[in-house]
Amino acid sequence: MQRILSDQLAPYTGRTVRIAGWIHRRRLLKSVAFLIVRDAAGLAQVVVTDPAVRAEVEALPEETVVEVVATVVTNAAAPGGLELTDPTVRPLGPPAVPPPFDLYRPELAATLPTQLDHAPVALRHPTRSAALRISAAAVAGFRATLDSRRFVEIHTPKVVASSTESGANVFDLDWFGRPAYLAQSPQFYKQLMVGVFERVYEVGPVFRAEPHDTVRHLAQYTSLDVELGFVTDHRDVMTVLRDTLAGMFDAVGDRAAGALDTLGVTPPPVPAQIPAVHFTEALRIANAPADEPDLAPAHERTLGEWARREHGSEFLFVTGYPMAKRPFYTHPDPARPGYSNGFDLLFRGLELVTGGQRLHRHADYLAALADRGEPVEPYAGYVDAFRHGMPPHGGFAIGLERLVARLTHAPNIRQVTPFPRDLHRLTP
Repeated sequence: MQRILSDQLAPYTGRTVRIAGWIHRRRLLKSVAFLIVRDAAGLAQVVVTDPAVRAEVEALPEETVVEVVATVVTNAAAPGGLELTDPTVRPLGPPAVPPPFDLYRPELAATLPTQLDHAPVALRHPTRSAALRISAAAVAGFRATLDSRRFVEIHTPKVVASSTESGANVFDLDWFGRPAYLAQSPQFYKQLMVGVFERVYEVGPVFRAEPHDTVRHLAQYTSLDVELGFVTDHRDVMTVLRDTLAGMFDAVGDRAAGALDTLGVTPPPVPAQIPAVHFTEALRIANAPADEPDLAPAHERTLGEWARREHGSEFLFVTGYPMAKRPFYTHPDPARPGYSNGFDLLFRGLELVTGGQRLHRHADYLAALADRGEPVEPYAGYVDAFRHGMPPHGGFAIGLERLVARLTHAPNIRQVTPFPRDLHRLTP
């Protein structure tokens, strides 16, 4: 008899089926016992009246993996309106050691550090696994949207010979006796691949050895990177980003509807035209000094409130960041060279995406590195490619965990990351 999942019971009403999963909860009443079995699709209620089967169930603690063969009957009070009767219950392993928190309760009562210490079992809780389902759906939407626009998925090295963002912290490695680093970004490689495919994207880990200990930072996170050629300027990149986000949110609604319901979340609409303000205007709105070189988290929150109040939008582009705060490969604004053709996208008052137009002329790279006092040699393999013809291009990178945390209103990015890596945590 083939195993079926808990959400496939309806067509089998009146018939005998086989399910398998984890004992989510046991309710041992005087005349009847209820066994709630959890699988990848949800919960199934098993009604136990036979004394011998009840004795077996009493000996099996929560989280024990079992197989149940039983008859499907209707019951409006049961999960999905169906339950299983006259069961035989067979353990598929030894009795489980109960985790240090109850997974059957609506909310995990354990502190976040305790949940992270016991992540393999904490992630089984519906609220934790729901966030991961939303994450998977968002990535599926990212890929589908870009595939439909003739982008090509690429896979770039995560061990590199020089840092991508000059001056940023990197994790050092010993690469067969030579110095190497974990990649902070696929930036260089995705630009080079524009010279091959014109439009590329990547889903992969990036590593930042920055000693942040906040609710919004991780030392390793998943970056959704996009680069496209033959752009006029950064506004073409912003248009692609807007369409990509809309496709991602549509996919979340389609593919993770149950997870959204579990968390009580509705994805916000992505405006056909996301409002945009120049960096100088953003400083004024945020009540920041006019010579402020960057936006602080408090400024971003103020801007998020302004976008919601003035435009009814959860999203806001901030364009024209000062060149001094952008990487050397950023294209300056021809009309205002002190500012860049770069942007950030804020989502509910938090930086979610950084992007912009890149330099594409070899001479401009040499000049940009010289202006910053950077030697060319560490970047030679990257910069040399621009001698061989590269189109005007640009791109962006979305932080997946930040997007999901903001979408689900999670107060800490670690709540939507299965096994977070940060300043203090390297296990499990």
